Amino acid sequence: MPTRGAYALGAVSLCFSLTVLMNVKALDAAERPTHPNFVIINIDDLGYADIGPYGSSINRTPHLDRMAKEGCRLTSFYAAPVCSPSRSSLMTGCYPKRVLPIPHVLFPAGEVGLNPQEETIADLLKPLGYATACVGKWHLGDQPSMLPTDQGFDYYLGIPYSNDMGTAAEGSKSDLGKPLPMPKEAVGIQRDELGLRGNSQPPLPLVEQTKVIGRVKQDEQQAIVETYTKAAVKFIEEKRDQPFLLYLPHSAVHFPIYPGKAWAGKSSHGHYSDWVEEVDDSVGQVLETLRRLKLAEQTLVIFTSDNGGTQRGSNQPLRGFKGSTWEGGIRTCTLAWWPGQIPAGSTTDVICGMFDVLPTCVELAGGKVPSNRVIDGRNLWPILSGQTDAKPPHDVFYYFRGLQLEAVRSGPWKLHLAINPPNAKKTGAKPEPQLYHLERDIAESQNVIADHPEVVAQIQQLIKTMDQDLGTNGIGPGCRPLARVADPQPFILNDGSVRADAVGAVSRFP
Repeated sequence: MPTRGAYALGAVSLCFSLTVLMNVKALDAAERPTHPNFVIINIDDLGYADIGPYGSSINRTPHLDRMAKEGCRLTSFYAAPVCSPSRSSLMTGCYPKRVLPIPHVLFPAGEVGLNPQEETIADLLKPLGYATACVGKWHLGDQPSMLPTDQGFDYYLGIPYSNDMGTAAEGSKSDLGKPLPMPKEAVGIQRDELGLRGNSQPPLPLVEQTKVIGRVKQDEQQAIVETYTKAAVKFIEEKRDQPFLLYLPHSAVHFPIYPGKAWAGKSSHGHYSDWVEEVDDSVGQVLETLRRLKLAEQTLVIFTSDNGGTQRGSNQPLRGFKGSTWEGGIRTCTLAWWPGQIPAGSTTDVICGMFDVLPTCVELAGGKVPSNRVIDGRNLWPILSGQTDAKPPHDVFYYFRGLQLEAVRSGPWKLHLAINPPNAKKTGAKPEPQLYHLERDIAESQNVIADHPEVVAQIQQLIKTMDQDLGTNGIGPGCRPLARVADPQPFILNDGSVRADAVGAVSRFP
């Protein structure tokens, strides 16, 4: 039988253990910065398996490999099928259709864009003392009231939309080393409220704040990763003594493919791989800057892509490519890095996505997510920090392609609402729903809809609920208004002059 002394010793030991545990928890809480820095690196059209941490055996990505070893891989992180919707979700914490209800993407000189009444991640961090910068592709509207400087960012430098939205004569419609397409005269002006299309598109501008500072031709396309990287590093160095948000949305690796002059031909796998490897080097420079300035332990870095890759890259083992709601079109390779805070070498397969970035960063900074409007995202920090009792942020995800709801995921189940059978055009067969179990069949190769009518019925109820919110097609009651302007003009007019309100130090590329 234990003696009274043994009981006393046990009680002392228990109290000591509890005290140590409480002190460790208190120390952990104290060690986490109350106003951490945030760096969000968003690559354009990068494939799920285009980098080493997600299985690439072709592209050399040592910096991203190290980032994954020191951080967390998010393997069920969802964006949108194409550029503008994905970026609207990242900026606002919402499903793209809620804040940018458009059928596709935005183009130069569009009448519509992200409404400045939306509260972006930059809008929410600025009142907390954050310096904010967007360096790279914006693609949420190019008119003055829609630019980053009207959406919470102190500083902006970049091409305001995709790098293919310029003229064929200046290299925007062809890859590095390919012949320039023969000039084609636009038949009339190809435009709608989303902007100018095809051969009606004006020269490609480089914009600083709201002013044109350069014209992006072939040489400038090749310099774009270096230009963005230098500006990003400079911002970190200048703002090292205060909390900051750096949003770095690269133009790479979107068509046209223009790896830098020091990178072209370096990979031996073509210019696409060259550009992926240059992007990896850019990430390395940003992370090394944080280490050099002793900011790594104070900074959450998120690396992702705005949608799945094109057929130039690899989305293996996922099915489909950019522009689709197959997993390969919308699930992206995503890493989160924060030494000392995120467990090294960790992986999570919870359902999450672009709309979770805003609530995660804002709540880590001590701010509050807006309560006067619907925010679809959730705080991922319990998951990223490896808390054992963390609950998945989402049980359900809705796959919108423009204004159309095309699929719904509930837990491991994914129901595609209408898929054309093989040879549908020849046979006249009507589209049919298909059901996949993503945990057992990530490649969406085995349609099991006939075996699980109860799952289909449950997801159909979710669809009915969503139809009352964002709508399954067209504009639903939960969609918020777009920004609208009358008589929008491009930054650089077709005669080579600059829009009156955008005249700046037009010169060579900086």
